[in-house]
Amino acid sequence: MSTNNFWFQPAVPPGGHRLPPLPYPYNALEPVISTATLTIHHDRHHRSYVEGLNKAELELVEARRNRDFSLIKHWERELAFNGSGHILHSIYWTVMTSPGTGGQPGPQTQNQILSYFGSVPVFVEQFSEAAIKVEASGWAVLVWHPAWGRLEILMAEKHQDLTQWGGIPILVVDTWEHAYYLDYQNRREDYVRTWWKLVNWTEVERRLLLAMQGKLPLVMGV
Repeated sequence: MSTNNFWFQPAVPPGGHRLPPLPYPYNALEPVISTATLTIHHDRHHRSYVEGLNKAELELVEARRNRDFSLIKHWERELAFNGSGHILHSIYWTVMTSPGTGGQPGPQTQNQILSYFGSVPVFVEQFSEAAIKVEASGWAVLVWHPAWGRLEILMAEKHQDLTQWGGIPILVVDTWEHAYYLDYQNRREDYVRTWWKLVNWTEVERRLLLAMQGKLPLVMGV
């Protein structure tokens, strides 16, 4: 069988995940997201998820080597939590750009939004409300779902919760407090409403087209 139509992601070895660099300077998202917030969020919080993911993977390698799975519940939780955090944060950086430069939804994105949500404003309203009202900390996630053949909006608590297996994220907004508290304090709604000025619709279109082929890159241009 020919493999020309298949896409292969090079395998990441256990413990081999790396923090992706930001695709823009630390001050590029001001005044919506400050330099201080972006620096702390990327360099500290995202890094901690990468380190936690690597540690969980290496601990599970050791568990397999020793045939000792007594801590399986702990390390599987760490694997899911930190792995999901790493994936969503990696996408989050790429779907933002300097305020006012992100353009409009691309043709495929617009077609899919209109087909399922009825209009772009209704889609924006549902996505925003999901982000504002997700319990505690969490995310709003727009996914392409291969099983449904369409888009869907999900609320994710603690990264890994409330998912639909197989959905491929193409647009995400982080509503954990570390994403906005320095700039907006407890005004999550202000952050979410203002965040739309940063959306990089060119990247969302690219991600949608790739997702429709089963692809999920963690950096831009791949």
